[in-house]
Amino acid sequence: MLERDYTPSFELPESETFLQDSSIELVRFRRLASPPQHALFDFDGTLSLIREGWIDIMVPMMLEALLPFARKGETEASLAILVRDFVAELTGKQTIYQMMRLAEEISSRGGRARTPQEYKDEYHERLMSRIAQRREGLRSGSIAPTDYLVPGSLDILKALKDRGVSIHIASGTDEAFVLEEASLLGLDTYAPASIHGAKADHRSFSKEMVIRAILKDNRIEGSRLVAFGDGYVEISDCAAVGGLAVAVASDEAGRSGRPDPWKRERLIRAGADIVIPDYREAAALVDHIWSAGGTGASP
Repeated sequence: MLERDYTPSFELPESETFLQDSSIELVRFRRLASPPQHALFDFDGTLSLIREGWIDIMVPMMLEALLPFARKGETEASLAILVRDFVAELTGKQTIYQMMRLAEEISSRGGRARTPQEYKDEYHERLMSRIAQRREGLRSGSIAPTDYLVPGSLDILKALKDRGVSIHIASGTDEAFVLEEASLLGLDTYAPASIHGAKADHRSFSKEMVIRAILKDNRIEGSRLVAFGDGYVEISDCAAVGGLAVAVASDEAGRSGRPDPWKRERLIRAGADIVIPDYREAAALVDHIWSAGGTGASP
């Protein structure tokens, strides 16, 4: 099952509405008949910051590959904009989709493209070189896991577990690395048997497949699911089944406690019911979700 493309299906609110005395933005009114039983989290940017800065590795690599095949009138600057735009457009899907697009752009200019997997391998080699010290520091204990977690991540996971919610993690990053990095951050204890990532055959994995398996295996309606993510895929997939979609518009580099404006707009248009910058107000968020009054801004 292929992952859906980004389709802005919802309007931005005319004004912002926040839970009292908080940075929790309530976008759409949702009255929940029952609290969530299962929670799905995206990984990179939603829980983990180990790969923060990945886009500054991917875009230059793609630009290097594309420049030799520039059309007449295309400049390095214009191609950089093109690459950054399609990388951003496809963010949230498995990495291989961005590499497929790179191969298509090269082929459309008469170039002989390498396979998407070869481009992915090169990107991953460069990325792993950038984050090697982070991973080694976490492995040796010289870096605390909280240094590379979205602020409050452990608080939200604990708060949900304390309410009997089953935790699931699904990522567009290759599964072997998601499992390893979740362990380095101490997240595997919260979802010991339900951490999912990209497979060699990209058609055999999607976040939609994970969501549908959760619902089917546990015989629940979509309304018993809450999803947290900074990518459009998990937000739109959760909204599609009637779940509660919480956009984590994380400021990955600055950790400012303020929502990233680009993420906020993109995720609201994808179907987010609530927007948060991180989990520093985890207790208030969970209390709100479990409150009798439902969730979201009044209609």
